Amino acid sequence: GGTTGVAKGAMLTHRNLISNMMQCHGLFNMILDEGKETVIAPLPLYHIYAFTVHCMVLLHTGNHSVLIPNPRDIPGFIKTLQTNEFSGFVGLNTLFVALCGNETFRALDFSKLKLTISGGMALTKDAADQWKSITGCEVAEGYGMTETSPVVSFNPPGYVKLGTIGMPVSSTACKVVDDDGVEQPIGQPGELCVKGPQVMKGYWQRPEATAETITDDGWLKTGDMAVISEDGYMKIVDRKKDMIIVSGFNVYPNEVEDVVVSHPDILEAAAIGVPDAKSSEAVKVFVVSKNENLTAAEIKEFCRENLTAYKVPRYIEFRDELPKTNVGKILRRELRDQELAKES
Repeated sequence: GGTTGVAKGAMLTHRNLISNMMQCHGLFNMILDEGKETVIAPLPLYHIYAFTVHCMVLLHTGNHSVLIPNPRDIPGFIKTLQTNEFSGFVGLNTLFVALCGNETFRALDFSKLKLTISGGMALTKDAADQWKSITGCEVAEGYGMTETSPVVSFNPPGYVKLGTIGMPVSSTACKVVDDDGVEQPIGQPGELCVKGPQVMKGYWQRPEATAETITDDGWLKTGDMAVISEDGYMKIVDRKKDMIIVSGFNVYPNEVEDVVVSHPDILEAAAIGVPDAKSSEAVKVFVVSKNENLTAAEIKEFCRENLTAYKVPRYIEFRDELPKTNVGKILRRELRDQELAKES
């Protein structure tokens, strides 16, 4: 699957899947008791994120998952939450935003909730703050991809550092490298590379793609730009392919989006680069607003107060909704394709 390029089949061995189950098991058991927990499962079980959490870890520990057939049906979703005492919740940023904006959801009893997991896409500070304010439970963000079965890193319960993807799970090594494959020092951005027992065997019948992704000595190149701090916590800056170059300066869409959605009138945002004669590329942001009177000028002014000048969006487009995958991840690629279609 994935959200970029042609779909490729990742070959995950039994060893890969069992290894990742055990890696996650140790972390979840820091706060969840075996056989006593009920965890909300709004994501489809064919997605590697939900599969590993619900079909592997929670079954292994004898815990209960409440399956939500249609998480886009927010009223129906909340009715299910009203009839189940839940101690865990698995989701992603767009889902947290949709739920927190619902008055009935905000009135639920969250007294049993002790673990909220976020993955699949970047967690914004605004969404995390809203969730904690409403539920009393902080969001523990993790990072992974299908090629790593999927979990690479996670914020340990009780030791969450908002804005990071946590630390590598057990038996996993991480480093960041430049375009020449040279490892970068602590605090410097580079492409995140991963080595561990959860790294896939390769892509099905795609030897060239496998060789491009996995080095001869076993490091998987994720395609994500990251920074590793001295304490071992990591932060994803953005997808390497999504980076916007404005007059030679790197602009990471995640950073722009994080600022834009902190505006009280904005529900969702997606930033992409569009061609510009003067600066090579310019930042364009697509926004979903809950205030029909909000103007592009007001958004730009808000961004000028919170971003360096070259990162401020040149263009703003209002949308009723943003394109998403079947698990709710915003598709920047589709927005870029729509822009290219306009030009042609």
